[in-house]
Amino acid sequence: MSTEASRLKEARIALTGAVRCAVYNDTGLHTSVERGIRPMILWLEEDPEFLRGASVADKVVGRAAAMIMVYAGVREVYASVVSNGALEVFKEAGIACGYTMSAIAISNRRGDGICPMERAVAPIKDPKTAYETLRNKVLSAE
Repeated sequence: MSTEASRLKEARIALTGAVRCAVYNDTGLHTSVERGIRPMILWLEEDPEFLRGASVADKVVGRAAAMIMVYAGVREVYASVVSNGALEVFKEAGIACGYTMSAIAISNRRGDGICPMERAVAPIKDPKTAYETLRNKVLSAE
């Protein structure tokens, strides 16, 4: 059985090349090359307990992703880039978050504005409501 520190370390090491998100949970290490919050939404659709107690490493974590992680019961997080809003969400929830670089906000993919997922949850304080809002946006885009 891995210790929490080694679980997060293994997830963090997995963030190489095309891998954008890595989760170490009770069933082992899982990775995704999908961008944004999509991998977390899809994992939770398949198994609502997938992220409970997990160690998560992600290349970019904004407030939207942080709200999903809080809702899902993530234990700890590492982000290559994390937004100030995400750090506030994690702090309020008591979730440890290590990171390489922080940013005021997460930009959209064109780099000319705020990420639409961040904008969608900006007025929302409740993680469950945020998750439902984001889930609907991601799944309706399929």
